[in-house]
Order: sequence, then structure tokens, then C-alpha cells
Amino acid sequence: MAETAKPSLYLLRGDDSVRVKEILAGFQAGLGDPSMADLNTVHLNGEGLSFEELQADALTIPFLTERRLIIVENARQMLTKTPKENQKNYLDLFENLPQSSALVMLVEDQVIKKRGERNWEHLKSYEWVIKWLDKHADKAVVVDCTLPDEEDMPAWVLRKAKELGGAFRPDAAHLLASYVGNNTLQAGHEVEKLILYVGDSGIVEPDDVMLLTAHEQEGNIFSLTDALGERNAVKAMQEFQILTEKSDVMELSGMIHRHFRQLIQAREIIDEGGSVQQIEKELNVLNFIARKLYTQAQRFSLRKLLDVFAELLRIDEGIKTGGMPGQTAYELLIAELTR
Repeated sequence: MAETAKPSLYLLRGDDSVRVKEILAGFQAGLGDPSMADLNTVHLNGEGLSFEELQADALTIPFLTERRLIIVENARQMLTKTPKENQKNYLDLFENLPQSSALVMLVEDQVIKKRGERNWEHLKSYEWVIKWLDKHADKAVVVDCTLPDEEDMPAWVLRKAKELGGAFRPDAAHLLASYVGNNTLQAGHEVEKLILYVGDSGIVEPDDVMLLTAHEQEGNIFSLTDALGERNAVKAMQEFQILTEKSDVMELSGMIHRHFRQLIQAREIIDEGGSVQQIEKELNVLNFIARKLYTQAQRFSLRKLLDVFAELLRIDEGIKTGGMPGQTAYELLIAELTR
């Protein structure tokens, strides 16, 4: 029986960078010998990538392996900017990709919830490709790589620990999730660190999480937000510098993004007459975090928090697409908020 043909086009969309890296690692492992895999893997940047450049790489014959891996980062930028009259060129290329090519397009997007419905935020900008993919399941695959919902993170932590040969008590997994939210990059670092701390035969306990995990980092973010609320530029910049010494900008961006999202939720609860206990329950956070959120949210109007959150989204997009360096963008935001 003939072997089923493999798809030649893969569209990975979502905001879970850990999942994307795992899938890409699997693709590379499938190329065989690591040294040959490196020779047959090319990384392209969709920002500024021309059709001719993509076509040339996609049709290049692999060297001493069965397949060649072509990874297009920031592919959404390329697909969004493609004029309608040129879309057929891309679809013809996808239709005629050889079995020797594995073209992987990385599309940054996220699922948003509105009125109980879940939708991809930027789908309209690349929907013309998705429609083609839906009709060509034999040639192409869409792989959704969305961050887990925060309520699913304790289970994620337990699975990750098992993958790394360790174990967590369920209450320890829940505690870690309450600190890191659905930031799988940070969660993975913390899980690995905690497993190394307890040793091969140990089980991670809540006390271990309290001792070693992002508790201190969370405190620094609260300190940063306090300084922003007080319009204390010097203190805010100092707290930001402390944070950047402990985390890279991508990891830090996710933490700040989550914190202001929680502040918005807390502000909405307060505006409706809610209490600390309601924040604790609805946001699924520990009581001491709920108390801090209650206090901090009162320093900002809901309108101001929404404006800050919108700017954070723009910074995050800039970091991922190679715009203004993340640290510079955050320092400018701090200066603006404390003016």
C-alpha cells in the first residue's frame, strides 16, 4: 500500500510560543541527522518578504534529505499586505508545492471572547488563505497554537512536570498557575526550576512554589504599578529595571499584559460595587493578590486602564514584528504615564 502523501503547507496560528517551538522542533527532528537538518532549514521573515523570494526557497530541492523545511515568521504581515490581485500567485504556489518541501507559516494571532463567542482577532487579514486551506486538506494543515485558558493552567503544569520527569501536588500546580497565568513560556521555566530544586524523587509542594517561583516577580510588578499610579517616574523606572534584570522582555511583556488585564477586570468589579472576595472568586486568584488588585485598581479609572492596555498590545505587537525594541517602548510608556 502506497504511503499517504504528507501535506506541504502548514499554517501555525496562535500566541503560544512554547507550542510553536515544540512543533517546529518536531519538524526539524523529522529531517533526520541534525547537521543535515540545519542545512535544509531556512528561516524567512514575512515582514518585507517578496513572493519571488518565497517561491525560490519553497521550490529549492533539498540536499541529501527527503524534505526541506521553510519557516516563514511574521507570516500574517506578508498575507495581510498581499493585494487581492496577487493572492492567486500565492495560492498557485501552495497548490503546486512539491512533496520535498514543508512550508511552515507562523501567524501571530489570538482568540478573543465577545458575548460568549470565541473568534480569532485578526482572521479577516488572512482569511483568504484559510478558505483555500479548508478546501485542500490533502495538501495543507492549519494547526492552532493558542495559549490555554487560565483555568486550564493547573492541568498544563501537571502535564509539563510529567514530561520533564517530575511531579507536582495539585495544589502546588494551582498556586503556580495563580502566579503566572497562562504564560506558558514563564510557566515552563518555573516548572523546570522547581523540579530541579526538589530532585529526581521529590514532588513539588506549595511551599516550594512560594519559595522559588514568580512570587517575587509578581511583587515587583505590583510595585511598578503602584509607582505608575503615584506618577512617580523615578520609582517606576527603578522597578522596571529590576524586572528586566530578572526576565527577558518577551516574558516580562506577558506578565505586565496579564496584570493590567486583571486590573481592568478588578476595576469593573469595583465599579459594580464588588468586593475583594468577588475579585478573588471571579479572577481565580489568591486572596492577597485580590486585595492588591482591589487597592491598585482604585488608583486608575477604567478608561485609563483600557488606554494602557491598548498601548501594551501595540508594544507586544512591535516586539513580535521587529518594531521598536521592547525595553525602549516600555520606558517611553512609563515616562508618558508618570508625566
